[in-house]
Amino acid sequence: MIEVMVIGATGVVGQQFLVALANHPWFHVDKLVASPRSAGKRYVDAIRDRATGSIRWYCDEPLPEQFREIVVESFREELLDDVDLVFTAVESDVAREIEPKIAEKKPVISTASAFRYEEDVPLIIPGVNHDHAPLIERQRQNRGWKGFIAPIPNCTTTGLAISLKPIMDAFGLKIVLMTSLQALSGAGRSPGVIGLDILDNVIPYIPKEEEKVQKETLKILGKYMGDHVEPAGFKVSCTCTRVNVRDGHTECVFLSTEKNATVDEVKSVLRKFKGCSDMGLPSAPKRMIVVHEDPFRPQPRLDRNTEDGMATVVGRVREDPALENGIKYVLLSHNTKMGAAKGAVLLAELLYKEGYIC
Repeated sequence: MIEVMVIGATGVVGQQFLVALANHPWFHVDKLVASPRSAGKRYVDAIRDRATGSIRWYCDEPLPEQFREIVVESFREELLDDVDLVFTAVESDVAREIEPKIAEKKPVISTASAFRYEEDVPLIIPGVNHDHAPLIERQRQNRGWKGFIAPIPNCTTTGLAISLKPIMDAFGLKIVLMTSLQALSGAGRSPGVIGLDILDNVIPYIPKEEEKVQKETLKILGKYMGDHVEPAGFKVSCTCTRVNVRDGHTECVFLSTEKNATVDEVKSVLRKFKGCSDMGLPSAPKRMIVVHEDPFRPQPRLDRNTEDGMATVVGRVREDPALENGIKYVLLSHNTKMGAAKGAVLLAELLYKEGYIC
């Protein structure tokens, strides 16, 4: 078994990591790390509100029994001696400080954006661009590290990139336009979005989100060149909004393809896309993309947990008369599963299977 440390274990994404790692066939959680105020406490006590006695556990699934009694620790470099792999669920400013220290010795799988845009850091979605993984060796050489940093993409980027991959391969892409309707959980809980701001409302701006989606999509769908990734050549423009939905990012996508494609041809390549479904990874969905014919799907409440939150659900595929070779569709992707902790575990599974983690 690969011994694992989770940093940021008491936060929302950290809790999602524990759900994704409970009874995992390859990874065993050995260390739970959180802030100094949680250190020295049993996990179940670390997430207990001292004033009210409430347990601040926010996943749909119950707290796995195997983690209740583990004593939470503060991060110390000597803890790395006991583990083979580190998952981090911390803010980017913290990630920028601690992840390089960890990567000197051990692999780091990160949900933070701190290192996503650096030239020697791959941004991998298994089944979409796993051929970028050799960039990890370049990173190790450049930085003299035994480990490495492998971040996952922004949660809004993930579903978009997955849906674009088979269309790009079959027909080419010239223009991608996207408007997102993003769930509240994407903003976290502390401070998150204030209830009175989102009730009966849509917030039309999420700081830095649009730039992340545009840049990350082109990097993920770009070409591995040996020492860097050449970004894909098409144009991406998006508008990102926050809506009153708990989990699941909905995205309205408009494409101009290089080759003309019918609606049925686009649906066919989406349905046939295997992605990571046949790679033997424990967290991989059986269907990476699910295409609905019902014009009222996908919906967050009905479809976000498809394939346990690991599928990208697509519907309303139709022609777009305003764009050359225009196609448009609606997609839904679970932002706290495929777009966060479970997606990070899936990436770790890929890198373990390919020998980058041992």
